[in-house]
Amino acid sequence: MANASDFGEESSSSSGPPSASLRHYAAAAAAAASAAELASLGLLICVGLAGNGALSLLLLRDASLRRAPYFFLLDLCLADVVRSAVCLPFVVASVRGGGGSGSEGSGGSWGSGSALRCRLAAFLSAMLCFHAAFLLLGVSVTRYLAVAHHRFYAKRVTTACASAAVVCAAWTLAAAMALPPALSGTYVYEEEQQCVFQHRRNNNDALGFALTLAAAVAATHAVYAKVLCFVRGHRKMKPAQPAVPAVSRDWTFHGPGASGQAAANWIAGFGRGPTPPTLVGVRQASRGGGSGGGGASRRLLVLDEFKAEKRVGRMYYMITLAFLVLWAPYWAACCVRVFARAVPQVYLSAAAWMSFAQAGATPVVSLAFNKELRARLRARLRWRSAPRTPTEPYCVT
Repeated sequence: MANASDFGEESSSSSGPPSASLRHYAAAAAAAASAAELASLGLLICVGLAGNGALSLLLLRDASLRRAPYFFLLDLCLADVVRSAVCLPFVVASVRGGGGSGSEGSGGSWGSGSALRCRLAAFLSAMLCFHAAFLLLGVSVTRYLAVAHHRFYAKRVTTACASAAVVCAAWTLAAAMALPPALSGTYVYEEEQQCVFQHRRNNNDALGFALTLAAAVAATHAVYAKVLCFVRGHRKMKPAQPAVPAVSRDWTFHGPGASGQAAANWIAGFGRGPTPPTLVGVRQASRGGGSGGGGASRRLLVLDEFKAEKRVGRMYYMITLAFLVLWAPYWAACCVRVFARAVPQVYLSAAAWMSFAQAGATPVVSLAFNKELRARLRARLRWRSAPRTPTEPYCVT
């Protein structure tokens, strides 16, 4: 019996140090994971603030970029600046404080008033997410009008008031989606170390919000698909029609056999002679391009303008695609937690970090797919770095 007790004491004493070492390794791994999370969050905040801030300054300082397509890009960049400066620091504080050390509804370990901070952070995050989705939907509609109905777009949509209306509508809809949960107290601290909409299996509105976001993104892609179909349909060669001679009067062709290019040239200010019968009542633009001439009344979509509109549309579609790719994993996790609440912690953390990365994706995608922005940025940098030769006083004899 003594030998057995001695053997038991030896086994217990021998099993003590490995358990302590395992606890030490677990603590070291947790500290390393926390440090990696803090480093990645710091990198995302720096990229979001620097990238969006630099692109916002470029759009504000460059006079050639102060027009309708880039007003929406400026609004997106400013919204991402707010998210990087306000929302992501809440996550940093949560990671530094130990994440789930606080209660679920108190917002982790954010100190006094953490429940109010939790609601504020969740409200801003939800509003900025819905704002981006609704604004990209409005931008897709303007892109379709720019390509398919350019005359209406140039007359009605390119104004500052129309752009402001689209931006205000996006912010209003986003606030309407994010404000009710903040008032009802359904924003809570979840396991991905941030305050989000509470996911409950019974009496849950999170699924409705997720489906609304999915519907907005799907409608945006549907509009871009319609733009693509329009471009491809008008790019196809049509079979030859029976030749019908066109009527010409001073090289302004009109009639059944005319292609319309001569009439377009006459409207743009390149026609001479009397007005063709089919163009009576149409004002001809002056070729000088003054304030009352062709620059203001021109409504023709020439090839260069068409290519420019396609480039801008491609840039906005890639921003929409980046939004979908970075938010889709978190959206799927939210939908799964509504029904089962069985989402692995590793997947949930990765999905949350991908949604955080969306705050810095807009300037990267914009500069990568828009050569006009790159050219203007290079011009600004070249102008800043160009050496200026000192001027010396001289006398004229």
